[in-house]
Amino acid sequence: MSASDGRLTSVDPGNRVLRHFPGGSNGEFRLPADLVPVLREGRGCRVRDTDGREYLDMSMAWGSALVGHANPRVIEAATRQAALGANFAAINERSLELAERLCALIPCAEKVRFVASGTEATLLCLRVARNATGRAKVLRFEGAYHGQHPIGVAGMLAGRNGELPTVDPHGAGAPGIERDVLVAPFNDLATTERILADHAGSLAAVIVEPLHRCLPPAPGFLQGLREGTRRHGIVLIFDEVVTGFRLAPAGAQERYGVTPDLAAYGKALGGGFPIGAYAGSADLMEVVSEHRMAEPDYVWSASTTGGNPVSCAAALAALEVLAEPGVYPRLRDLGERLRVRMREVLHAAPEPAQVLGDGPLAQFAFSHRPICDYQGWKAANQVRGRALMLDLVRRGVFLNPMGTKLYLSLAHQEADIDEFADRLQECLQAGVSD
Repeated sequence: MSASDGRLTSVDPGNRVLRHFPGGSNGEFRLPADLVPVLREGRGCRVRDTDGREYLDMSMAWGSALVGHANPRVIEAATRQAALGANFAAINERSLELAERLCALIPCAEKVRFVASGTEATLLCLRVARNATGRAKVLRFEGAYHGQHPIGVAGMLAGRNGELPTVDPHGAGAPGIERDVLVAPFNDLATTERILADHAGSLAAVIVEPLHRCLPPAPGFLQGLREGTRRHGIVLIFDEVVTGFRLAPAGAQERYGVTPDLAAYGKALGGGFPIGAYAGSADLMEVVSEHRMAEPDYVWSASTTGGNPVSCAAALAALEVLAEPGVYPRLRDLGERLRVRMREVLHAAPEPAQVLGDGPLAQFAFSHRPICDYQGWKAANQVRGRALMLDLVRRGVFLNPMGTKLYLSLAHQEADIDEFADRLQECLQAGVSD
């Protein structure tokens, strides 16, 4: 079952994984047993499994490895810090440096607090908004994912549960979530404004992925959302766990020119190491100050590993890499090349396909009409899309066959994008279908 050095060998790794992991994954992939790889190493934009098979990585740790797997500068910074102590559960030299960097970079960030993941960051943003406003309800958008807490998942999976703004609780694991969560259609400003007006007295926050999975915001949508929330005294939260440091140095706030009240971060910030952060205006962030512990609007916020010096050292190194001249134009060019190549290949598909995305993010969906919201995405041929993505895995492309997005990194080159397009074309020529 294993080599003499204790490493996993090729003896039935898929069934071993299924034996110990629900669904044969650590979440979401839903691969059949014969396609489940057990990964051993990653370099740049390639990963290798325990059988020695190499894959072109188009997942990049769900986007957290924006600077590439095992980036030498990130690894060196983290290793140097680990020798000085991996965690103190307190403000440390690296976390202070990182906080100063983030507050100088992010438009909404006057103060910041570190947690261990993007899930915690969005959860804390919501708790801060609720206590600061004294209101209970939250508005989110259909199909968005905001982390593993109930509000982050409700409304993401199954579609509409009756008439909007009623939320679909499927997958949330929280009976009664419908009471305090409302749902609006992304890119539909008129409907969203109507929901805001109808529930203004009870809405604490609106949380939005500025780039909704791979769907760009329609012109004026985020600006209208900013104006509407400000008019009704509702806290606007940007979930920048994906968009942060990816679309621009200051993320979606810079890319789309809209500044929220609070924002959540994770993924690319850590250079592949686990990290989370939330930031916002000083008056909102002060509700987590321990000096206000006796006050009714105080929000408890403490994280054992949040702001640990190893992850913060890795984050500082990653931000240095991303700050180099030409990085963001290159990421945009790589993303545009990927979308163009996919359109070229999919033009020959037996049914129309849409190519989505912005910056170094992309995805395709089989649909006869342009997709601008979750209902459009759900109406696409999901079965065909999944079959094609599973065949890409068979042909040496590592990706998440749930199909929400493909991630590029600084380690990808034009040749890697052309390789992906070649594999995609092979799948289509092989006649992969429903």
